[in-house]
Amino acid sequence: MNEQRRAPRKRPNYVVTVTDTISGQSLGQLGNLSSNGMLLISPHRPRSEAVYQVSVPLPALDGSMPTIEVGIQEQWHEPAATPGQIWSGFRIIAIGSNDAAQLERWLQQG
Repeated sequence: MNEQRRAPRKRPNYVVTVTDTISGQSLGQLGNLSSNGMLLISPHRPRSEAVYQVSVPLPALDGSMPTIEVGIQEQWHEPAATPGQIWSGFRIIAIGSNDAAQLERWLQQG
């Protein structure tokens, strides 16, 4: 697989459940996140090139846990090393300015 990342990705140091805001269902756990994409680990395969509106809780420096909402599109998926899990790569295709600012603050936290 060719490396196509345009921005460095950060792994969360806690469990982050990514939720489909339309259905209210979990899409999976966040593997890593950048300003333009994310890796999800899920028990089920996403639809190829599907578009989702999702919420992602990201901690702020003040200890609060604001949730950002982003539009994402599936780019690839493959079985993970752990049986029953699928790794899926998504591109962020829509994000509001406030959510983008919160995402950048989270990415820059040490």
